[in-house]
Amino acid sequence: MRVDVINTKPIYSSFLSCEKDMKSIVETLFVKSKPYSDKLKRLLIINNPDCLDESNTDYQKLIDSKPLSVMRKEGYIRLNPKIARKEFEEIKSYILVTFDNFSSNRVDPKFRDCIVNFDIICYDDEWDLDGFQCRPLVIAGYIDGILNSVTNENKALWNNRNASNIKLSGMG
Repeated sequence: MRVDVINTKPIYSSFLSCEKDMKSIVETLFVKSKPYSDKLKRLLIINNPDCLDESNTDYQKLIDSKPLSVMRKEGYIRLNPKIARKEFEEIKSYILVTFDNFSSNRVDPKFRDCIVNFDIICYDDEWDLDGFQCRPLVIAGYIDGILNSVTNENKALWNNRNASNIKLSGMG
């Protein structure tokens, strides 16, 4: 008969809550912040310089056909840094969301503070938008603006999790 000599308790780790945090961030960016979430979707899905042209109904139909689950499945929103380019695949822009630099929370040791990184990845040929706009910078602007203007209900949640530690970076 086997007997464990160490009395084990159920495990608790604040790393296990990253999944919930990731879901909250992605839903805020792509679901809860219309009309800005639609513009962010246009920048990722439509690789034409006029992607932000709201008079183009075909563009609106295209982004309406891609809910959050489809965007994740098709790789527009990534949680891992590997981007495999399949033959004959349409060129995409990507947002890679990662958590980094975890440290103990000084107020509540059950939580960890961390930096949320948004890497914006666009092919060089797709950077130029109409009117001297640069696709990665416009994407960063929408991410920044959306997260800066989350609803009052969500601000308490973000402030409790030290949400000021958000880093935006772009690469071609």
